Amino acid sequence: MSVRELVVLGTASQVPTRHRNHNGYLLRWDGEGLLFDPGEGTQRQMLRAGVAAHDLNRICVTHFHGDHSLGLAGVLQRINLDQVPHPVTAHYPRSGQRFFDRLRYATAYRETVGITEAPVDRDGVLASSASYSLEARRLSHPVEAYGYRLVEPDGRRMLPERLAAHGIKGPDVGRIQRAGALGGVSLHDVSEVRRGQRFAFVMDTRLCDGVYALAEGCDMLVIESTFLDEDEELAVEHGHLTAGQAARVAVESGVRHLVLTHFSQRYSEPEEFERQARAAGFDGELSVAHDLLRVPVPKRR
Repeated sequence: MSVRELVVLGTASQVPTRHRNHNGYLLRWDGEGLLFDPGEGTQRQMLRAGVAAHDLNRICVTHFHGDHSLGLAGVLQRINLDQVPHPVTAHYPRSGQRFFDRLRYATAYRETVGITEAPVDRDGVLASSASYSLEARRLSHPVEAYGYRLVEPDGRRMLPERLAAHGIKGPDVGRIQRAGALGGVSLHDVSEVRRGQRFAFVMDTRLCDGVYALAEGCDMLVIESTFLDEDEELAVEHGHLTAGQAARVAVESGVRHLVLTHFSQRYSEPEEFERQARAAGFDGELSVAHDLLRVPVPKRR
């Protein structure tokens, strides 16, 4: 059975706190694992969350501020120590190549796994498989930053009443799915489009076109909300979002499940982020992330 869930490894902004580790987010998508923004301490958080190096297929770094990337060194070395048998690909802004190189070879270790480097320097599709396409969009932050988006290809949903009306049952259902037609009946006659699931990961950014492009129609949006609304000027100055801004993006983009994260240490009451998100008009599923939270991707409509 396929599993699609978000495992939150860390939720702090800039510095860790007593209760929040630096950033780190694992998306389990069927048989693959995509690790986003491994900040300092990610390797230990993986252990606490039951995530192994063997679970990783891609590493996606939004930008090279330390709270989003200092854990790369340990994660990459652990992939080699455990001799992960499958390919692992790393995506990151091309302008930060020197930082990735320094982190990859921060200390001496035996390199047993060939990490494929696939840096990002423009908007567009980075990779495609039968299960998803991975896209990137430029964000607005003091250093170059990209957000990421997974889009599952649309499929077909079989309609039992139409199958019955055409006398199609048993093995013939599989035959028409594979062939596209059977005895003069087309697949379109007995099915409808099943929209593929969509997931987006948006970290440090001001409001910009890229944020909306990533969030559009998502089943799950993981988005930074570093500041509360009363500190919007600080958010703009430092290239971040507020809880209300993140929620309004979700409302305007038709997001089903909103996950707020990346909280400034200045705030001690996480429920205030939820209150402001609701006040901004978001009435869908809402999670104010905490370390080691597991959030299933919503089921298809």
